[in-house]
Amino acid sequence: MAHLLGAEKVHFEYPNQVVFDQISLGLEDGDRIGIVGRNGDGKTTLLRLLAGTTEPMGGRVTRRGGVTVGVLDQRDSLDHDGTIAEAIVGNRPEHEWASDSRVRDVISGLVGDLDWHARIGDLSGGQRRRTQLAALLVGDWDVLMLDEPTNHLDVEGISWLAEHLNRRFAGNKGAFATVTHDRWFLDAVCSGTWEVHDGIVEPFEGGYAAYVLQRVERDRIASATEEKRRNLMRKELAWLRRGPPARTAKPKFRIDAANQLIEDEPPVRDRIALAQVAAARLGKDVVDLLDVGVSFGDTEVLRDVTWRIAPGERTGILGRNGAGKSTLLALISGTLRATEGRVKRGVTVKVATLTQELDELAEHEAEPVRTVVGRLKANYTSGGKEMTPGQLLERLGFRAGELSTPIRDLSGGQRRRLQLLLILLDEPNVLILDEPTNDLDTDMLAAMEDVLDSWGGCLIVVSHDRYLIERVTDQQYAVIGGELRHLPGGVEEYLRRSRERDAATAAEASGKPQVSAAQQKRAALGGAELRALEKEFSAVDRKLAKTTDARAKLMTKFETHDQSDFDGLLALQQELADTDAQIAGLEERWLELSEQVG
Repeated sequence: MAHLLGAEKVHFEYPNQVVFDQISLGLEDGDRIGIVGRNGDGKTTLLRLLAGTTEPMGGRVTRRGGVTVGVLDQRDSLDHDGTIAEAIVGNRPEHEWASDSRVRDVISGLVGDLDWHARIGDLSGGQRRRTQLAALLVGDWDVLMLDEPTNHLDVEGISWLAEHLNRRFAGNKGAFATVTHDRWFLDAVCSGTWEVHDGIVEPFEGGYAAYVLQRVERDRIASATEEKRRNLMRKELAWLRRGPPARTAKPKFRIDAANQLIEDEPPVRDRIALAQVAAARLGKDVVDLLDVGVSFGDTEVLRDVTWRIAPGERTGILGRNGAGKSTLLALISGTLRATEGRVKRGVTVKVATLTQELDELAEHEAEPVRTVVGRLKANYTSGGKEMTPGQLLERLGFRAGELSTPIRDLSGGQRRRLQLLLILLDEPNVLILDEPTNDLDTDMLAAMEDVLDSWGGCLIVVSHDRYLIERVTDQQYAVIGGELRHLPGGVEEYLRRSRERDAATAAEASGKPQVSAAQQKRAALGGAELRALEKEFSAVDRKLAKTTDARAKLMTKFETHDQSDFDGLLALQQELADTDAQIAGLEERWLELSEQVG
C-alpha cells in the first residue's frame, strides 16, 4: 500500500503539558483509522498535526506529492452570510453538480430536510455542522480528517455516514482518520484504532470491539497496573461478545481469545435482582400514558400514545430530531401536561432528568467539587454495596486531585459526570437521560454505563448514540409520525422502517408507487401460505401481549412476597427468567413474521 502522509518524531507541547514526544506514524492507502483516548490527551491535536493545520514543535509531518487532504474541524468555518447551496456547491451550475451521484447522495443524506437557499447565520448549530460536513464530503479528497463527525447527527444520519464512508473507501485507495466517541460508528467504519495516551499514540488492529479485546490483553499482561480500568474493559468486552447479534456476527478479533478472557465474567446486569429492587422502591405503578396526545396550537406533536412503564423497565427512545422525543420525556417527568388523554403516576414515583443544559450545577460554579458533594448523602448503595460519594466519583472517572477543582473549571465531560452523581445521590427511582453522551470520551462512557448497570430503577434514555442505547437498555421504542412504536428488532428495525418511510415519501413526491421489500416478499407467497403466516402472526402477537402482562403480574408478586421466604423468591426468579426468555423468542418470531406478511 502506498504511503499518503505521516509524522516523523513529532513533538508538541503546551506551556503546562507535553502532548506528544517523538511520535512516528502514518496513513497509507486503505487505512480507516479511529482515534480514541481520554479528553485532553491530544486526539484533536494529532488530527490537526497530520492535516497540516497545526505545526509541530519538533520533528516533521510528511505528505506524498499531490495528496489532497480534506478536514472537518470542530470549529465553525462557514461564511454566515452565505447560503447552504453556496457552502456546499459554491458557484457550480446546477446541471453540473446535480449530475454527480456523490453530490446528490451527500445533499440527500445530510441536508435534504433544510432550505437549500437558507442563510448559514440563521441555522442552528447542528444544522451548520451538517452543512459543514456536507461541504467537505462533496469534494474529491485522497485523505479525510474528521473531528467528531457524528456530532449533531441522529441515528439515521450516523448510519448514512457510515455507509457513505464504506462506499467511498471500498477499495485500497485513499484513507481517513476520525476522532469520535461513537463506538458503534468506530466498529462500523474503522479497520484500525489509535489510542492517544500519556504522550504516545498506540496502534491497534480493527474497530472498537477489537481494540477493547487487545487492550484487555495488554492490561492482563501488565497485571500490576490500572486494575480498575482493566476490570471495566473486561466488562465491556463481555457485553460486546454477548451483546446484539448484529454486533457479534462479524467480530474483527479472535473469538477464542475473547471467550477465554470473559468465561468467568458475569452478565453486565443482574436483571432479576434489579427488578426486585425496582419493585420494592416503586410498587406496581410507575407512569402510565393512556391515549395521550400533545398539540402546540395547530401543531400535533404526539397522538394516541399508550405506554405503561413497568418497575425496572430500561427503555431507549429513538426518533428523528423534532419527532417529539423531548415532549414524551416532559410528559413522563410531569413538566408538561397532555392535551388529550391521561397521565397516571404512582405515589412513590420520584423522577430525575439528566438534561443537556447542566442546570443542576449553575448555582455552584464557584464551589469546589468536594464542597458540593459533601452537602449530599454520606453513602450510596450500588449493586448491593454501600459507597461514599467520593468512591462513586472515582468510579465515574474523577481523580483525587480533581475534588478541589471549582465547578467552573471542570471540563464538559467532568461536569456531565458530576451532574449524574448529584442526581444519583438524590435517589430517584425513575431516571431520564437526555443525550447523556455529550462531552464524554469512550472510557468515561464505559464508566457511566458501569454505574448504570447496578442502578435499580426505571431508566429511560434518549440518545443518537446507538452503542449506548443497545448497551444500557433492554428494549427500544421510536417516536414516528407522532406515534410511539415498539421495536422488537431494536435499532436495526428502526433504521429499516426509516428507510422504507423515506422511500415511500420520495416515491409519493415523484408520483411513482413504491413497492417495499416486505411487499415484494408478500407478493411472492402463495395464497394459502400467506394466510397461514398471517394467522401465525396474529397468534404470536396475542401471545406476546399475554406473556408481557404475565411478566407485569410477576413483578407485582415480587413486591408483595415475603422477603424472608428465599425458596419462594428463588422460584419467582426462575419463573421471571423463563418468562423473559419466552418473550425474547416471541419477539424474534414476531419480527420475522412481520417482514414476511408486510
